[in-house]
Amino acid sequence: MEYRYLDVTADGPIATITLDNPQRRNALALDVMLEITEAFRTIGRTDARGIVLAANGPVFSAGHDFGNMLGVSLSDAQELLQVCTDMMNVVQQVPQVVIAKVHALATAAGCQLVATCDLAIAAESAGFALPGGKGGLYCHTPLVAVSRQIGRKRALELSMTGDPIDAHTAADWGLINRAVPDDDLDDAVADLMRRATRGSASSKAQGKRSFYAQVDLDQPKAYAYAMEVMAAGVVTPHGQEGISSFLEKRKPDFS
Repeated sequence: MEYRYLDVTADGPIATITLDNPQRRNALALDVMLEITEAFRTIGRTDARGIVLAANGPVFSAGHDFGNMLGVSLSDAQELLQVCTDMMNVVQQVPQVVIAKVHALATAAGCQLVATCDLAIAAESAGFALPGGKGGLYCHTPLVAVSRQIGRKRALELSMTGDPIDAHTAADWGLINRAVPDDDLDDAVADLMRRATRGSASSKAQGKRSFYAQVDLDQPKAYAYAMEVMAAGVVTPHGQEGISSFLEKRKPDFS
């Protein structure tokens, strides 16, 4: 389909969704979020192995477009945030590995979007913020994703102060995987994607699904769920092939 606010491309098995509304600082307006959701769903139904989420312009994403919120009713606000939640959820529901490639500031729901991706690499010049703490609308929903990556104290510092953190701090806190020199961003993302997509695509997809299903369960429930998923994986053709390959490599060399 044709997209108004996105540039969607493919390079072999890797698809790239690029936020492409720099005049609006890649704000997550209602129409933009609907396009992002549709793009992920469409790619999710293909044989693509990975998805890179990138952006054009001086800002990765400025978060929600407040033009959609001014003067709205409670039901309108709830509908808007439901669209945002659906967008975040689909990122984790698609079977592909999703890597955020962050080149600049990701703030509020833009920071939430980065936190939602499976993996993330940022240029050293990038920054991250939950600025609602500086004003009258706290970043409640962005904090759901961010707090699950960086822990309570750091999440509360980020959201209560509203102050941005740099890319190296974001990496240290666990919001992203690593920060790299700006000129190395493309290569770093490509290298991580290569390593994250090797092996069985179906096994990787099941691994992604099971991770998000168990990560917030208490430990006994998490083990019970993971045990059943892994047992089912053992008896699949891909599972047996992987086991045989591993055992073959372990054979002693008597030559």
